[in-house]
Amino acid sequence: MAPFYQRPENALKRAEELIAVGQNVAALQSLHEIVISKRSRNTPLVALEPIMLRFVELCVNLRKGKTAKEGLHQYKNISQNTSVATIELVILKFIELSEEKVTAAQAKADQITLDAIDDLEASETPESIMLSTVSGEQSKDRTDRAVVTPWLKFLWEAYRTVLDILRNNARLEILYQQTAHQAFQFCLKYTRKTEFRRLCDLLRNHLQNIAKYAHQQHSINLNEPESLQRHLDTRFNQLNAAVELELWQEAFRSVEDIHNLLSMSKRPAKPVMMANYYDKLTKIFLVSENYLFHAAAWNRYYTLVRAQNKALTDEENTRMASFVLLSALAIPVITSSKTRLLEIADNKSKTHKLAALLGMSRSPTRSGLLKEALNKNILRRVRPELKDLYNILEVQFHPLSICKKIEPIMTHLAQDSEMAKYVKPLHQVILTRLFQQLSQVYDTVKLEFVINLASFAPPYNYDAATIEKFIMNGCKKGELSIRIDHATKSLTFETDLFAASKNADADGAKLQASPADRMRDQLSKLAKCFYTTVHMIDPTIIQTKKEARAQAISRALAGMEEEHNNALARKAIIERRRELVETLLVRKEKEEQRERAIRKKQRDEELKQRQMEDAKRREIERKKREIDAIHKEEARKIAESLKAKNFNIQIEDLENLDTDSLVQLQVAQLEKEKRELNERLRATAKRMDHIERAYRKEEIPLLEKDYERQMKADKAYHEAARKLQLEMSATKHIEDLKVKARLMRILPDYQKHRNEIESKRSEEFEQRRSTAQAKIEEEKERRRQLYRTKKEEERKRKEAEEETKKREEEEELRRKEAEERAAQERIADEEARQK
Repeated sequence: MAPFYQRPENALKRAEELIAVGQNVAALQSLHEIVISKRSRNTPLVALEPIMLRFVELCVNLRKGKTAKEGLHQYKNISQNTSVATIELVILKFIELSEEKVTAAQAKADQITLDAIDDLEASETPESIMLSTVSGEQSKDRTDRAVVTPWLKFLWEAYRTVLDILRNNARLEILYQQTAHQAFQFCLKYTRKTEFRRLCDLLRNHLQNIAKYAHQQHSINLNEPESLQRHLDTRFNQLNAAVELELWQEAFRSVEDIHNLLSMSKRPAKPVMMANYYDKLTKIFLVSENYLFHAAAWNRYYTLVRAQNKALTDEENTRMASFVLLSALAIPVITSSKTRLLEIADNKSKTHKLAALLGMSRSPTRSGLLKEALNKNILRRVRPELKDLYNILEVQFHPLSICKKIEPIMTHLAQDSEMAKYVKPLHQVILTRLFQQLSQVYDTVKLEFVINLASFAPPYNYDAATIEKFIMNGCKKGELSIRIDHATKSLTFETDLFAASKNADADGAKLQASPADRMRDQLSKLAKCFYTTVHMIDPTIIQTKKEARAQAISRALAGMEEEHNNALARKAIIERRRELVETLLVRKEKEEQRERAIRKKQRDEELKQRQMEDAKRREIERKKREIDAIHKEEARKIAESLKAKNFNIQIEDLENLDTDSLVQLQVAQLEKEKRELNERLRATAKRMDHIERAYRKEEIPLLEKDYERQMKADKAYHEAARKLQLEMSATKHIEDLKVKARLMRILPDYQKHRNEIESKRSEEFEQRRSTAQAKIEEEKERRRQLYRTKKEEERKRKEAEEETKKREEEEELRRKEAEERAAQERIADEEARQK
C-alpha cells in the first residue's frame, strides 16, 4: 500500500498539516509529487482541483515559477478533454495571487521609504547627499529593487507561463486573449518596454504556429469569424499599448499583423477599429518622418470618421481637416527619383507594402493627395491660416516675398504643440518652392540675395552652407538644376532644352513657360502650320472628311439600337449568371457548414465514447490492481502471524500459497491455541475456588465485630448533627424576624410610589393608543383616496388606449383603401401604356 501522504485523497490534508507547522517547502514538494504523478490522471477532478489551488498558492508564496509551470502543464493535459472551467479557475487563481503579491510588495516598499524619512520638511544638502552614497540607508530605487522587483519578475514569468500553457487551444482561447490583455496592462502600468517586445514576439510566434499545428486536437481555426475577431482585438490592444509606450517599431509590426489578419477575414472590420488603425498609422509614419504615407493615413482616417460619425462637431471637423491639409502640404517636394537600380527596386517594394497597409492599390503622391483633399472641399473647413498657407505654396507666384508671407503662419503653427511637428518639413517645401519660382524669373542670382529671401526666425534660419547642402541634394535627386559659383558667390539656374518635364515643376505655380517647354512646343507648332497650309491649298480634303464623318455617324446610328439591345441582353445574362453563382456559393457554403457541423458532432461523440470507454477500462484495471494488492497484503500478514507463532512457512513462498490455504493454517492454529487456553483456565478456576472458600471462613468472626463498631459510630454522629441543625435554625429565625421588622417600615412608601408609576404609565398608554388610532384612520383615508385616484387613472388610460386603437384601425383602413386605389391606378396605367 502507498504511504498516507502520497495518496491524492489525503495529499491536501497532509499538506495542510505541514503548512500549519511552517514547512511550506515540504508541503509544496508533496503536492508537486501528487500533481506530476501518473496516478493523478485517474483521479477525479473534484478531488484534484483543491489540490491544484493549494499548489499554485504555495508556488506563488515561495516564488517557484518553474514548479508551477510543470504542475499547470500536467493539470491542463489531465483536464482539457473533460472540464475547461477547472483549468480557467486554477489559472485565474495563479495570476490573481501573483498580482496581489506585487501590490503588497509595492505597499511594503512605499512604507519602508516613508519610515526612512524622519523629517518631511528637511531639505537635501550636499553633505546629506554625500553621506547617503556611503551609508547603509536604502533609497526608493534600492528599496524597489530589493522588495518589488522579485515579485515583478515572478508576475511577468506567470504571464508567460499562462500564455504558453493556453496557446493553440480553441477551448482556452478566451482565457488566452484575456491573459494577453492583462500582460499588456502590466507593461503599460510599469513601463516595461523590453518585456513588451518579448511579449509581442511571443504572441507573434504563437500566431504563426497556429497553421503549423492545425491538425492537432482542439487547435484554433482562424477561418472561424469569432476566433479571428478575438485575435484582431488582441492585436489592436497591442497596437495601442505600443503607441502609448512609444515603441514605434513594435507598433509597425502590430500594424502588419492586423493587416494580415484583416486580409484573412471574410467580414469587413468594424469602423471603430479601422479608425483606430488609421489613427495609429498616422503617428507611426510621423515618427518615422514618412510624410507622404503620414498624409495618406490622415486622409483615410478623416474619410472614415466623416462617413461613420454623423454627429461630428464643427470644432473636431475643422481640426481633422486642418491636419489633412497640413500633412499633405508638409510632404517634401524633392523625392528620391534618381537612385541606383537596387535602391529603386527596394523602394518600390517598400512603398507597395506601405500602400497595402493603407488599403491602396498604388503608392500615393503629393499632388494626388492635395487634389483629393480639394475634391472634398476641405479648404472650407480648415483654419484660415492653413488656407492662406495653401494659396501661398500652391497657387500664388511670388518668389521675392514667399518667405515673408509664410513666416507669420509658421510662427503661429509653432505655438501649437500638435502642429509644430510639421514646421520643419514645411520649411523644406518652402525652400523648394523658392528655388523653383526663382528659376522661372532669373538665370543667375547672388547667394547672399537667396539667403536674404530665405530668412526665417530661429531655429529655422538658413546659412550659406545649409542652402548649398539643400541645393546639392536637390540636384542629386534630379529635382533642381542649379550650378554654384563659389568665386562670384552666385547661383546659376541651368536649363536643359531637351530634358523631360518634372512633376515637381507642374505642382507649383508658374509665371511663364520654361525654355525646355518652349523647345518641346516647336514641333507641335510646325505640325499645326502644315495642317493649316494643306487645308488652304486643297479645300476638298475638308469636304471629304465631312462626308466620311457623316457616313460614320449614320452607320453608328443604324447599329446603335442593335448594339444597345445586345448590351442589355448581355447585361441581363451576366446578372443572371452572377445571381446563380452567388446562390450556388451560398448553398455550397451552407452545405459545407452543415457537413462540418455533422463531422464535428460525430468526432465529439466518438471522442466522448472513447473517453468513457478508456475511463471505464482504467477504473476496472485500478480496482483489479487494488484488490490484488489487498489480497497480497492480507496473505503476507497471515504468513507473518503464522511465522511469529512458530509455523514452518517462508514469506518468500507466498506465490505458491493462496489465501484459502493460509486461512486454513491460521484456523488450525487458532483452534489449538483455544484448546490450550481452555485447559489453563479450568485449572486456574479450580485453584481460585479453593482459595476463596478459605478466605471467607476466616473473615466471618471479624465481620461481626466490625458491624457492632460501625453501629456505635453512626449513632454518635447522628446525635451531634441533629443538635447542630437545631441551633442553626433558631439563629436564622431570629435574623429573619429582624429583617422583616425593618422592611415593614418602608412598605407604605413602596405602595405609594408603585401607584404613582402605574397611573403615569396608564395615562401614557392611553395617549399613545389614541395617537396611533388617529394615524391608522388617517392612513386608511389616504389609501382610500389613492385607490380612487388609481382607478380613475386606469379608466382614463383604458379610454385613451381604446381611442388610439380606434384611430389606428381607421388609419389602417384608409391606408389599405389608398393602396387599393394606387394598385388600380397602376393597373390602369400599365394597360394604357401597353395599348
